[in-house]
Amino acid sequence: MPLDFRNINTLWSSIIVETLSRLGLTTAVICPGSRSTPLTLEFASHPDIETIPILDERSAAFFALGIAKRTHLPTALICTSGTAGANFYPAVIEAKESQVPLLIFTADRPPELRNCHAGQTIDQVKLYGNYCNWHTELSLPSAEIKMLSYLRQTIITAWDQTLVPYRGVVHLNCPFREPLSPISAQENESLFSKINIDNFFNNIYQGNKELLLTYFVSDYLHYWLSKPKGIIIAGTFNTDNSYLYCKQVFSLSTLLNYPVLTEALSILRNNAQGSPNIINTYDIILRNSQLADELVPDIVIQVGEFPTSKKLRAWLENSQVERFIIDNRPDNLDPLHNNTHYIRGHIHDLEIYCDERYIPDKPDLSYLKKWKKTNRIINKNIRANFDQIKELSEAKLSYILSKTLPEETTIFIANSMPVRYAEFFWMPNKRELIPYFNRGANGIEGTLSTALGIAYKGKSSVLVTGDLALLHDTNGWLISKYFQGHLTIILINNNGGGIFEMLPIAKEESFFEDYFATPQNIDFSQLCATYNIEHILIKNWTQLKRLLKTLPSTGIRVLELQTDRKKDAIWLQNNLEQLSIIDEI
Repeated sequence: MPLDFRNINTLWSSIIVETLSRLGLTTAVICPGSRSTPLTLEFASHPDIETIPILDERSAAFFALGIAKRTHLPTALICTSGTAGANFYPAVIEAKESQVPLLIFTADRPPELRNCHAGQTIDQVKLYGNYCNWHTELSLPSAEIKMLSYLRQTIITAWDQTLVPYRGVVHLNCPFREPLSPISAQENESLFSKINIDNFFNNIYQGNKELLLTYFVSDYLHYWLSKPKGIIIAGTFNTDNSYLYCKQVFSLSTLLNYPVLTEALSILRNNAQGSPNIINTYDIILRNSQLADELVPDIVIQVGEFPTSKKLRAWLENSQVERFIIDNRPDNLDPLHNNTHYIRGHIHDLEIYCDERYIPDKPDLSYLKKWKKTNRIINKNIRANFDQIKELSEAKLSYILSKTLPEETTIFIANSMPVRYAEFFWMPNKRELIPYFNRGANGIEGTLSTALGIAYKGKSSVLVTGDLALLHDTNGWLISKYFQGHLTIILINNNGGGIFEMLPIAKEESFFEDYFATPQNIDFSQLCATYNIEHILIKNWTQLKRLLKTLPSTGIRVLELQTDRKKDAIWLQNNLEQLSIIDEI
């Protein structure tokens, strides 16, 4: 029997859970608490929904975010009343900004216990402001058939709103009166015979919730073909069909003969076999002022988010080039505020086809060839440079990983310096690696928990993180006894925030270390032992490559690289400029 008739609260909660199960929910992350007892028990007892208990609400939310990133389906997140739900907020912001479906249930006191200093009570209505696709407060549980139907339909609406018109967060605030535990009551006995379970749930459709629209861009294609000096920027893009995404971008590039400036976090750099037009060194190229001037395009086509590169941003901002952004969100994705046109569609749905009358017989390929030749020279210089570096350095790590990780490895790259080093030195490859990231809001919160969520029941995964980002979320390791799968954490321990070394504030030596770099002087071998996590100190690149050649299938381990933050910063500042110097093109 999928419904629990023991009392009003158990019946109400079981309808929520059964409806979600029939819609396709498979995973719920639950934080401990009293007011959420009815929801917790019904989720935990459902045979088709896996429930994972996590103590820390912030960690729990990012773990759920990681699962939803990998599956592209909503993950349910449940907590008690009071400040518990407030701890979900950082993950809610990230989910909104990076289009990840989360379905949040915050239990609450009934209306009569609000605004009267009842314990563990805050205003939870619209708790997450504008970061939700949709939010509502459910009615107090009621045993009337009409109200149970209302509940079912509201849950169906909530599920749909996490997926269309684009993925995001839905928040349901759920008030409960006592009794919270499953104490049997007589008021529901008559309902048992009145509800035909099959009929009650027969309108639930488990299937594609995307808007099935086709966007025709023939008019744009005609115009773009008249502009031989154009570029495609492939930034971060949340896709559940890597093959189709790559195929579409490569087809567009081939048709237009445009170079594809590909961010490290894009899957394109790891599927380079599909296109000869990938440009990975654009940030370095644009540090050469002469090349930057010569390569100014006539138009730019941007797919998804704008990349990490500040050089690319400044270059386009200064040139004020006409820009087209392809993305299905209604958001403004242009922080440059240039002359921008939006194609409000999904790249998967675009018909990249053009009448042959508009395709030049002899296209001008000089602009494309210049990009490709420059890129080829700089990649050669990067390889020669790193082949000479024997000591452990943060810069070389991304280069090593792009050439070493097993095929189809899932990799999560943390914010701050790891993502920037990847932008500079992650080499195009054919390994079909699957990158993940929290670049919606670019914070370091929840780095470990998100990576654990992505790795949970998935392919053996890798997390690349700095020491501060890891320390910010060590409670993520509390999941370890429930964790299924494998995560290798590559810890870049430079004892502080390396990104601040790149800023002018680094020259203020009197307070730079304490207030910006914030070194914590942690012995990570002891910290890992506290959580019963395997720890290995990496002594050379050969050892690291050997440990990454074949990843374990279970467990969590930390591979620690101890690096010199100041030395790495000086190397990067010197070599990025040096690599951009090219004698002849």
